[in-house]
Amino acid sequence: MRQDRGHEDVRLPLASSWRRIHGSVARDLGIAILGGRYAPGDVLPGEIEFSEQLKVSRTAYREAIRILSAKGLVESRPRTGTRVSQRSRWNLLDPDILAWAFQAEPSEAFIRDLFELRMIVEPAAAALAAERRSGLDIARMGHALEEMGRHGLATEAGRAADQAFHNAILEAARNGPLMALSSSIAAAVTWTTIFKHRRKGLPRDAMPDHRLLYEAIVAGEPEAARQTMTELIRFALADTEMAMRP
Repeated sequence: MRQDRGHEDVRLPLASSWRRIHGSVARDLGIAILGGRYAPGDVLPGEIEFSEQLKVSRTAYREAIRILSAKGLVESRPRTGTRVSQRSRWNLLDPDILAWAFQAEPSEAFIRDLFELRMIVEPAAAALAAERRSGLDIARMGHALEEMGRHGLATEAGRAADQAFHNAILEAARNGPLMALSSSIAAAVTWTTIFKHRRKGLPRDAMPDHRLLYEAIVAGEPEAARQTMTELIRFALADTEMAMRP
């Protein structure tokens, strides 16, 4: 990613880097599970067979299975082997799982579920942010907004700034449990943005919506912030549905 002056701190923490072998194996298996190659209830090949097939050590394979087990994707039992868990056990809000889902081509239903989650969480967070924001919160939002306008949401730098903008709103809400969702919401925002830009440019500029939201929060108007965030998400869903059409 291009490193611009004043922009060095912006990153895309969408998922773990997985530079080590066991992490890479976990990522590949996670994508295979989320993409449907291995369905819930399927038993994965044995440790010896799979490690030879993947050309990795048995230790790396075991570590990869531990990672997937911690995320709820698989469960290992004596004598029955490693089985893909039922979908209800998957930690779908884990940023790694979100990243793997989009790399495996997510279903339209999953994408709409993510937007429903955003619609439940973010308008309420925006209203709280308008009541509780500090000068530092406003400065962070303003900086992120400037970076979004400078780079555009079709670029990695622009999406990083978009993520920072939404994170700043969640932080400004001053609600601990809500902040626990911040990495998941940020990943959902970024991956849906990447998805909707993947095939063609969008006819609508999302920047005016973000500026209106920023202005409502700065002005300390909770209902205006709530309504503006609701509209922003509604338009983002419409853009994404357009991108899903053939």
